[in-house]
Amino acid sequence: MTQTAQTVISLNRPRSVARVKGAVQRELIGWAWLAVGALAVAGVFALLLALSRIPGMEKTPFWPIDFFYKGLVIHVVFSLVIWLQGVFAFLVSVATVKLAGDDVRAAPLGRLGQGAVLVAFPCLFAPAFLEATQPALTNYIPIIRHPVYDLGLLALALGVLAPVVRLLVNLPGRLASAPPVAVAMALGGFVYGLALVCFGIATTLLAHSGELASREELFWGGGHVLQFVYAALMVTNWAILARMSLGEKAVDNRVFLASLALIALIAIAAPAFYVIFAPFSDHQREAFRFLQFGITAPTLIFAVSLVTRALRSAARWPWRDPAFFSLAMSLALFALGGVMGFMIDGSDTRTPAHYHAVITAVSVSSAGMLLTYGLKELGKPAAPPRMTRLLIGLYGGGQFVASIAMFVAGGYGALRKTPSGAGSLDTMAAAGMAVHGIASIFTILGGAAFVIVAIRALWRASPVRSTAPL
Repeated sequence: MTQTAQTVISLNRPRSVARVKGAVQRELIGWAWLAVGALAVAGVFALLLALSRIPGMEKTPFWPIDFFYKGLVIHVVFSLVIWLQGVFAFLVSVATVKLAGDDVRAAPLGRLGQGAVLVAFPCLFAPAFLEATQPALTNYIPIIRHPVYDLGLLALALGVLAPVVRLLVNLPGRLASAPPVAVAMALGGFVYGLALVCFGIATTLLAHSGELASREELFWGGGHVLQFVYAALMVTNWAILARMSLGEKAVDNRVFLASLALIALIAIAAPAFYVIFAPFSDHQREAFRFLQFGITAPTLIFAVSLVTRALRSAARWPWRDPAFFSLAMSLALFALGGVMGFMIDGSDTRTPAHYHAVITAVSVSSAGMLLTYGLKELGKPAAPPRMTRLLIGLYGGGQFVASIAMFVAGGYGALRKTPSGAGSLDTMAAAGMAVHGIASIFTILGGAAFVIVAIRALWRASPVRSTAPL
């Protein structure tokens, strides 16, 4: 090779490296848009659900037959599954940039993943408008029975897996100096892989026995493992929000990473349940149910660590800081849901009350993270602090009250997944469900405000890019 050729290569390499890093950084805003877009779609379907309750609406031209439950499926999938996995993919991509810097391996995987998730969007909501389709309110991932919907779920899974694989590919040789967020997201990505393994095993077993139509069995094991992914996401959000509002000393990195490692370690048992127990037996179902309580220990360990350190500076708690406000609201919801989880007995509304409180703790931490740390990473101007606190208060506070009301109603006999009218309920149960309905309005308003604020923030120009380590 001539000296001239070597010179040209040496000049082109920095340009190539810069293009790769720039492409990955630009990819971050794509994941943010996909996450916020999922909540926007969920909001549209929430409106359609409200319209479907109007008497005679089913006679409106072009209105789908039996739309309510199909619309409910789409609302849940977009407001929980796609939204949280979109935020997870965003943080995984941030972690990749923090870890690899100017030398990102397998950089195109992120864009390919975004393309797959983008394909998943119409596949996951269009079947709701087809009259021949049937909804199924399966646990964790409710579905609409149609091949296009199945294709959408596959595209979503592979789309989120792509940046996870890229992060893991970038770990070798860099683990010793990896920032905490990279290690945390790598552990979360490992758990995400375990969830997909469980889905794959269940699909294979059901196909072999000719019972692939049993989607409840298909999603039961992997759905439980996805809760470990969401726990890893929430713990990482807590660490980010605590550092932003209380400083670096607010987070003990050893406790933080130990908590994430424990989440991953407990989740490893899940695929083995398909071997240890008879597939889809009551014993296996109970094993997965019992495994889910394993989330409590690592999240509680880190929460106690955060609160203990925060108490040392109680006089200086920055309640006006949106990051701290989001952290406090998420911790309160998690504590409420945790207490409820140990008081569940029977199949009534106490179960969804527990689940709604815990999953909203994840959502509130994610919303707060995106409007604070996320916008900084994207180089976007900060969202208005007062509006951010207001929407977090409406979203989290509304769900806090709604969960308590639902729990009380369940204690007096209100059954889950049963649209019973107030007249068929005990007086206390009816009152609890009424309060739940009113409080849920505030939750919906907070979620809608988040979507509006986030879209406005993402739409603005990017004057400065953050390079702060984490």
